[in-house]
Amino acid sequence: MKILFVNLEVKEEFAEEFAEFTRKNHEGSVKEAGNIRFDALRDKDNPCLFSLYEIWKDDAALDVHKTTEHYKNWAKACETMLKSPRTRREFTGVGITDVTRGEIR
Repeated sequence: MKILFVNLEVKEEFAEEFAEFTRKNHEGSVKEAGNIRFDALRDKDNPCLFSLYEIWKDDAALDVHKTTEHYKNWAKACETMLKSPRTRREFTGVGITDVTRGEIR
C-alpha cells in the first residue's frame, strides 16, 4: 500500500481555479482501479492551502495514475498556480478504516 500526504500552497489569484482542477483530479482518481482513497482538502482558514490524502494499492497504481489526463491537467496547473513547491510525505498504515466499505486495514 502507498499512502501519501501532499501539501500545496496556491497563489491567491489562482485559489478558486486550482480548487476546480483539484476537484476534477479527485473525481478521476477515485475511479481508478488502483485507488483505495483520495481526499482533496482545503484549509478552512486559508483558502490558498490544499492537502491531498491518497492511498494507492501499490507503486504501480500510482504510476498509472500519473499517466491519466485528470492528473496531467492538475500537475500542469501546479506549474503556474503554486506559490511554492508542493511537498509530499509517504506513510505506512497503522490503522486505516474505510467506512464506506466497513473495512479496517
